[in-house]
Amino acid sequence: MTTAEKYLISAGTGYLIGSVNMGIILSKVHYHSDVRNLGSGNAGATNMARTFGAGGGAMTLCGDAMKSMVSMSIGSLIAGKWGKALSGAFCMIGHCWPLYFGFKGGKGVASGAAVALMIDPKVFAAGVAAFAVGVASTRRVSVGSISASLAVSIAARYFRASTPEQLLMFFSTAVVLYEHIPNMKRLASRTEPVFHFGHAPEKESA
Repeated sequence: MTTAEKYLISAGTGYLIGSVNMGIILSKVHYHSDVRNLGSGNAGATNMARTFGAGGGAMTLCGDAMKSMVSMSIGSLIAGKWGKALSGAFCMIGHCWPLYFGFKGGKGVASGAAVALMIDPKVFAAGVAAFAVGVASTRRVSVGSISASLAVSIAARYFRASTPEQLLMFFSTAVVLYEHIPNMKRLASRTEPVFHFGHAPEKESA
């Protein structure tokens, strides 16, 4: 098997695993609804928690994090550090734009956090700290997510992660920021809602 083939398999595996969206599956099987039709319309852990409560959010968070860890472990076995990075990147792509669910998924925060953990626990810790400060100071999860996405790229650089790992963190940051453009617009106009558990029965504006 050539190096290019190994990279292609790593990327494809990451995307297919990433496309298994826990929020969508859980909302349909357990809650008999589609989380994308409720709350913010997003299929990530935050909207699951906002719509169905802490339990739904926690299960979604764990599932979405696990698939990044599995993807990157497989990629590492297939093609080393570059395979690991490619699998992580394409897992995030699959999470945000899932093949199995009409290319409409989450915002990559949980999967991005797991990617950071797989790179270096210190990078993950920096992201968690930034997330906590952002949410605690504003009561808006979007602020925490944006802060965390920036923190992990800075931390990966600071802690001298390998080149593919740093590139993966930069990619992760770019994906999360792109997915949060509507949130940033609402933050700028001061219309971004504060977070509450289980208080989103109807779909909000994007």
